[in-house]
Amino acid sequence: MLAGSIQSRAVKQQSLPLSSLLRPIPPVLDHRKIDSMVQTLQGATPDFIPTPAPESITPGHLPPVDVLHYHSEKDGKDFYFVFGGCHRMQAYEKAGVQMVDCKVLKVTRGMLKVYLGGSVDALVGEE
Repeated sequence: MLAGSIQSRAVKQQSLPLSSLLRPIPPVLDHRKIDSMVQTLQGATPDFIPTPAPESITPGHLPPVDVLHYHSEKDGKDFYFVFGGCHRMQAYEKAGVQMVDCKVLKVTRGMLKVYLGGSVDALVGEE
């Protein structure tokens, strides 16, 4: 199974609390896919396998989510942004899983602006 995206393939996997992951862009979701992932998290064989199908399905686990980590020098806070993996994130929430497997990439404020534009200031409390 591929472990994350091309950008994160060489990045070590770690677990982060679901509650610390920020998702600033509302997702468009396929609920059958989410239910399938919840079944996988619960160790069951999913009733539905989306296309394209994952390379392999490991009961109890989903592939890691790519996370962008921004550390604010201004106030020392850490921000963890998720822009992909929307179905996995919804499945974690629905299954009540507290820790999420992630591939964390450190980013600068300028890099975040590519994703968030001017709203980056409001989200990280900087100007």
